[in-house]
Amino acid sequence: MIAFLCGLIIQVDTGSCVVDVNGVGYLVAASTRTLAALPNPPEKARILIETVVREDAILLYGFVESAEREWFRLLTSVQGVGAKVALGILSTLSPGELVAALTTSDKASLTRAPGVGGRLAERILTELRDKAAKMPGGGGGIVIPARATPDGGIEADALMALAGLGFRRSEAVPVVGRLLAERGGEATLDSVLRDALKELAR
Repeated sequence: MIAFLCGLIIQVDTGSCVVDVNGVGYLVAASTRTLAALPNPPEKARILIETVVREDAILLYGFVESAEREWFRLLTSVQGVGAKVALGILSTLSPGELVAALTTSDKASLTRAPGVGGRLAERILTELRDKAAKMPGGGGGIVIPARATPDGGIEADALMALAGLGFRRSEAVPVVGRLLAERGGEATLDSVLRDALKELAR
């Protein structure tokens, strides 16, 4: 089983990236949060891996931090939560926000994730509520409430992702706001996150 990959990030797409390790390209599925934290191709990075073996394929799921990988494992233990849904949840909520959502029975936060309806959210709450306190909170459990935005939620999602990566809301808000204003209707979450990370990491 593969525990991690260390190599060149040669391609980053929506939902996945390609890592070149000694001439072999590995396709790795990942959350928006992880993909946003990767360096621009072609730069070297180390990605934690969860290997899932199926009858017809060997699939790799990548994470930049162990907390996210632990949550992926826990989420996929719930019936009805496959790898794709788990990554959707982790793209929407940081580990800290997951802890908060589960401990406060915040069903609405869970249903914001793609593929999570009311019934599945209830199942996740029921099965994981008691386990949440023992899970890593990532970023000290800081919760950035989502708010409706004219751009369809890109601003709120970008701010949550940046908070999960350790950036303060006070420094992230002006950067994200300016990037959205510059791009207008052409703005995407991936492009805004990538450029915001470049500026904030300076």
